[in-house]
Amino acid sequence: MKIDIGIIGAMQPEVEAIIAALADRQSEIVSGITFHTGVIAGKLVAVAKCGIGKVFAALCAQTMILKYSPDLLVNTGVGGAIGGGLRCGDVVIADRLCQHDMDTSAIGDPKGLVSGINMIYFEADSRARELLLREGISLGLSVKSGTVATGDRFIADANDKQRIATDFSATVCEMEGCAIAQTAFVNGTPFAVVRAISDSADGEATMDYPTFLSLAAANSTKLTLALIKAL
Repeated sequence: MKIDIGIIGAMQPEVEAIIAALADRQSEIVSGITFHTGVIAGKLVAVAKCGIGKVFAALCAQTMILKYSPDLLVNTGVGGAIGGGLRCGDVVIADRLCQHDMDTSAIGDPKGLVSGINMIYFEADSRARELLLREGISLGLSVKSGTVATGDRFIADANDKQRIATDFSATVCEMEGCAIAQTAFVNGTPFAVVRAISDSADGEATMDYPTFLSLAAANSTKLTLALIKAL
């Protein structure tokens, strides 16, 4: 099946409303991941919950690309605030993504460099990014673009937060986006990443996260659905 848009979220709250919006829904399990397909606003859409972390994210993205050949791959979900001025529920649209835990600097490489393709930052699709910003404003969300830093660690320490801000000029940290971005880049698939702020990525993060997860996931979902309709 050839689809228009593939949607990936790490957790059920990040995808459940999108799955519910699918008309003529069908589901199949591939590589242990359930892929839901159907129609939203006249577009053929596939939606999957990948699980938490870079390996699950990359596995899901590669499977979705091989199985459904999306014209655009969208990763939607929540993240921690690295840049200043962000509040829980605000939305950041990735203009580029990096991996803050990719580090071969001991042998002379810049931090974050992905060996083999020799890139630190992966640029999101400009058209999708512009549409997301426009639709976010139309929905009345507090929305901005910025750098998303991915790593296999829930950031809940002020020193880690400062390190990621300093090393990568990051706006948001999370655990899947750049794995999906790298997979999409290698396959030549345009991609976009939406992150709603769920926590402050510092010593308060473990208290913020359970409180604001639902609000943040609702905002990222609302904006992702608006993107589907706008494309």
